Amino acid sequence: MFSGAYQQVWAQEFFLLKTFQVPAAKQAVAVDADHFYAINNSEITKHNKKDGSVLATMDGKPLGFTHLNSGVVLDGKLYCANSNFPNMPMLSSVEIFDTKTMSHIGNHSFGIDQRGSLTWIDRKDGFWWAVFAQYSGKNASEGKDNRWTTLVKMDDQWLQLGAWVFPDHLSKAFSNYSNSGGNWSEEGTIYCTGHDNAEVYELRIPKSGYFLEYIRTIPVAGIEGQGIAIDRTQKGKIILYGIQRSRNTVTVSELIK
Repeated sequence: MFSGAYQQVWAQEFFLLKTFQVPAAKQAVAVDADHFYAINNSEITKHNKKDGSVLATMDGKPLGFTHLNSGVVLDGKLYCANSNFPNMPMLSSVEIFDTKTMSHIGNHSFGIDQRGSLTWIDRKDGFWWAVFAQYSGKNASEGKDNRWTTLVKMDDQWLQLGAWVFPDHLSKAFSNYSNSGGNWSEEGTIYCTGHDNAEVYELRIPKSGYFLEYIRTIPVAGIEGQGIAIDRTQKGKIILYGIQRSRNTVTVSELIK
């Protein structure tokens, strides 16, 4: 039986700072010191952080991209989680782009992965962290549902070193979908999202066991689930970039402490 005892905690909230109209804001957003990157299945647009103007566009259709899920910028490279969702069997890869030119410069393919469909990746403490999502309902793998969604810790060769699953109440919050986005915070906790809800869930790696430790749920009026990005160039505060698919917007919010 899956479980994971919890007490639902609602604390603080994110205050909306900026909203940018971005047609490509359908899957996720990534951010660095001067730019944000709107991700939409097979397209990525690079934007000026100050006014949202488009600086470059990457068309991934010639490369076969159909479901770029999320991205994170590390040392001048944009690492995107890529999958073939909702097709079966589940196929996943990491696709790498040069943020200056937006050219495709690298790839790591997981191929058919029984762990699930890659939805987000991040880097912390010298390791890769990635979520492989499973789904409920019509997109479920045979014999599985979204309780099988797994956060995996990997080395530089993308080999698994550890893995954790989400508490049951978060799997229920994901409805028939799964964990769509995530980022490590400065405090060493994980902020993650579902597919649709205007909220983020703060988690941490547990001291024992296999369930991620739930800390709290934080409302975010400027998102509708999907891929998020903490602006880690803003030290001492939590500045969150997210998207609203229904409005084609990228939003910037600050956690009010």
